[in-house]
Amino acid sequence: MRYPKFLSQSDTIGVVAPSYSSINTPYFEAFQSALLNFQSLGYKVIVGECCNRCDGTGISSLPDICGRELTEFYCLEDSDVLISNAGGELMCSILDYIDFEKIRASTPKWFMGFSDNTNFTFLLTTLCDVASIYGPGFGAFGMKPWHAAINDALALLRGRKLTMRGYEYFQAGNTLQSPPLLQPYQDTQQKILHSFPFANMSFNGRLIGGCLDSLVRLAGTCFDKVSEFTHRHQEDGIVWFMENHSLNTWSVFRALWQLDHAGWFENVSGFLFGRSACIESGSNGLDQYGAVVKALKKYNVPIVMDVDFGHVPPAMPLICGSLADITVKGNEIEIDMQLK
Repeated sequence: MRYPKFLSQSDTIGVVAPSYSSINTPYFEAFQSALLNFQSLGYKVIVGECCNRCDGTGISSLPDICGRELTEFYCLEDSDVLISNAGGELMCSILDYIDFEKIRASTPKWFMGFSDNTNFTFLLTTLCDVASIYGPGFGAFGMKPWHAAINDALALLRGRKLTMRGYEYFQAGNTLQSPPLLQPYQDTQQKILHSFPFANMSFNGRLIGGCLDSLVRLAGTCFDKVSEFTHRHQEDGIVWFMENHSLNTWSVFRALWQLDHAGWFENVSGFLFGRSACIESGSNGLDQYGAVVKALKKYNVPIVMDVDFGHVPPAMPLICGSLADITVKGNEIEIDMQLK
């Protein structure tokens, strides 16, 4: 596994929009606020053209333009890390236009994003053996004041915090736009972890994963090299982290069934599931917890649900590709990520 250098003072942050742009409210206001916040901290920021475009269908621009820009910014010597502007829905359409060979041959660079950006954070790790960060988009840094989770994301980019601990409270619902992005999270709900088979567990392995909605679409495509990746790192064991944006209970089970039968969970040592943004229960009493356990219990490894990452804030930033020691004690979780 290759790890990029961390962000230093006065370094340059590149911002790209491989999925959704920032020209509409509330993303525009959040983007401008984040830009000022980073500049006030002494960082230079260069912005890709796609951040200010809306000429694509479901994404910021045409797929070939988005793919070429992402490749260019990743390989650009003038930027030290990349942060995606925001999530979205159809980033998969740009994958044919990303030059993964060129990216693999370039100097590793941190790329941070989540949700639809799974299409790059996950593939950067599994195709190129380069670690990435599953964390907030650029606009999240526009809030005032910053939540502890946003401070954690910058601390991780700077290499100053590699051990993440869960937060005591969370904000109810998938609230990316309500309240507005400029306001801090309204985290008033008590966090409760659901752990199987025990409430107290310790396990370890190499972290990989992302948004389940995006992951399942990659299975069986030409971009699916998961079996090769898990084989290369079989001695480490694999800890999958996944979260759900819009899949209902039945769809979660079907997605996990598909990934299971695609061989993705070979050499697994544990599963982490972020808080689900869609908690619609299936019929016959099957809820989101039952769907996950029903699909994965045959592996006889720890399963921890409602962990602090994903679409329901606050979310811990996670290094996809890192070796992690995970400790769960009741409602507390600690993820110690090692760059090995």
